[in-house]
Amino acid sequence: MKLTKLEKFWILYDVGNSAFTLLIATILPIYFNYLAELDGISSADYLAYWGYAASVCTLIVAFIGPIFGALADTKGYKKPIFLASIFLGAIGCIAMGWAKQWLIFLVIFVIAKVGYSASLVFYDAMLGDVTTPERSDMVSSHGYAWGYIGSCIPFAVCLVLVLLCDSIGITMEQAMMASFIIMAIWWVALSLPLAKHYKQKYYVEKENRAFLESFRRIGRTLSHMKQNKKAFLFLLAFFFYIDGVYTIIDMATAYGSALGLDSTGLLLALLVTQIVAFPFAILFGRLAKRYDTEKLIFVCIAAYFGIAVFAIFLHTQLQFWMLACMVGMFQGGIQALSRSYFSRIIPQNQAGEYFGLMDICGKGASFIGTTAVGVVSQATGNINLAVGVLAIMFLIGIAFFIVTVRTPMPKAE
Repeated sequence: MKLTKLEKFWILYDVGNSAFTLLIATILPIYFNYLAELDGISSADYLAYWGYAASVCTLIVAFIGPIFGALADTKGYKKPIFLASIFLGAIGCIAMGWAKQWLIFLVIFVIAKVGYSASLVFYDAMLGDVTTPERSDMVSSHGYAWGYIGSCIPFAVCLVLVLLCDSIGITMEQAMMASFIIMAIWWVALSLPLAKHYKQKYYVEKENRAFLESFRRIGRTLSHMKQNKKAFLFLLAFFFYIDGVYTIIDMATAYGSALGLDSTGLLLALLVTQIVAFPFAILFGRLAKRYDTEKLIFVCIAAYFGIAVFAIFLHTQLQFWMLACMVGMFQGGIQALSRSYFSRIIPQNQAGEYFGLMDICGKGASFIGTTAVGVVSQATGNINLAVGVLAIMFLIGIAFFIVTVRTPMPKAE
């Protein structure tokens, strides 16, 4: 099961973009909290505004994802749009370093995250081009695993800059500016090998009005969902259970900061999450060779339900560390296996369209999760209760996933 060169290049992009993910989950919310406090924003409002910004990102990507995904299925289009998304995200990442006011910072953050999220639609759709169905679980798991551990390299450098900025003789703003530049360079540099060697194997032929045709193909794909009930039901399940996963990723540090926990401890705890996630993502990829992927996904969803319940009672730094370790154990598995499982139950020449729809479900769910956390936090003033509502989403996801497993694969035409 040795990885091919193209599979390695595909995995390498996960190492590159995961650095931006880690930045969003750790340093970014703390820096936003720093900017918000300068303007007298309360903890409850800070958490809400961060949640609303994440929600805006998800809405934008949910709208453009399937359109660009359908366009990317056209011969010769996937790589250029993929690269354009990367550069948009990287430029936005650098621009955040120049924002000194919290609202301007949030606007630039939305632009950067839209570029990042859009690139993942094309990246996920490339899985069928770079590997075979029987190897997809392994390759997908390796992507998340090496992404987790590899992203720790630039993150550790940025962490030193931020935590020791006074000792180094620079301001917090200068440390953050340098961190954003480091992350952007890392992200772009590790995307270049895939960009150079990737070739689109599955596609539809180019037409005169490719952009308009992409809308028509989305309509046809939605109508074909009637025949592919398994994919449709999986997307419903995915919509609900990935809600909690993405919301926890997006708001973990913001949640801890709002609870008044030590910022340094939060950052180190989430670094531990990445380290724990590495072997467990590899483990789930290997377990997929011995056990049904459906059973492993079910285990991950159930574990996340327990994590959400545990978060309701979280009050101390030690409990946050425990939460971080538990998230690390199942985060890679649920994401990697969902991606590879979906790639096997869809037509490969429509992978962009289908992964665009999957992105709607993922990002749309995340919109509900982050918005719910923000609304409940402001309405009740109870931060723990706000995060606890995610447990309901996991329960609904489990119910739909059970129905998905019992649904047969569609007959080949």
